[in-house]
Amino acid sequence: MDILNSNRNIDVIGVQIDFGASQKGVAMGPLAIRYAGVKQSLRNMGYTVRDKGDIVPPEDGMSLRHMIRFEQVNETNRQLYNAVSETLSDGHFPLVLGGDHSIAAGSVSAVAKHYEAQGEIGIIWIDAHGDWNDDKSTLSGNMHGMPFSAVCGWGPDSMVDFGQGPHYVPTAHCVQVAGHDFDKAEAARMKEAGMNVFHINEVDRRGMYEVMQDAIRIAGDGTVGIHLSFDVDAITPEFAPGTGTPVTNGITAREAFLAVEMLAQSGKLISMDLVEVNPILDERNKTGILASELIQLAMGKVVY
Repeated sequence: MDILNSNRNIDVIGVQIDFGASQKGVAMGPLAIRYAGVKQSLRNMGYTVRDKGDIVPPEDGMSLRHMIRFEQVNETNRQLYNAVSETLSDGHFPLVLGGDHSIAAGSVSAVAKHYEAQGEIGIIWIDAHGDWNDDKSTLSGNMHGMPFSAVCGWGPDSMVDFGQGPHYVPTAHCVQVAGHDFDKAEAARMKEAGMNVFHINEVDRRGMYEVMQDAIRIAGDGTVGIHLSFDVDAITPEFAPGTGTPVTNGITAREAFLAVEMLAQSGKLISMDLVEVNPILDERNKTGILASELIQLAMGKVVY
């Protein structure tokens, strides 16, 4: 079944948070992506787009040395969990605009819980980083480095447990693509958990087409569908300068486009995050425009 093409209703949910990151400014990411025309472009493609506005985190909250601003991050994720759950209950496709990557803990938790009775979901996580730290392995204490492990049951439970009884996503259906900046302890945890990792060297050696074929098979076979969590810092800064944690020698814009195009063609995409666009660090909204284009391609835009 082509899940994507059978659902022509998209809910846009913005999350104005940068408390999970060290750099300020990424909270304005949803505005930058909207300003790039993403909603009208999706409508031009035939989608009905409902903008549910932005979740704004509380101004104050407790912090720990190994989980900085954890109270604000967790409360924001609780609100996002509820918003995404409502969208899924309405039969709409949730498109979440970040904000830092800590928000994936809320969005993925909602998707996994919604489909719990039907089966497992798969996750494709395109990112320069693994986001597989927890409060013990983290070097920085920044919680945008923890959500992937959290949704798999290997991270801080407080990020994903909002009283609903979280449904953890098995690592057998999870894929990390294009990583090239892993902490040593983080990488060891990923290996221990049995994560599927196609790091940047493998993308270079095999090409994005072959890597994504395998990623879609791992995340899509035997699951109800795939959640895509795309961090723009996976893309080399020449193409995406507006992000708080840039890492050189990432994937090209064309490789990023190919990855999301293949996901669209698979018909298995059921939800999506696009995160870490920082307009303060950008050049004339270059990264916001790139993010908008990535979303359109993921939703099935074709060249010809």
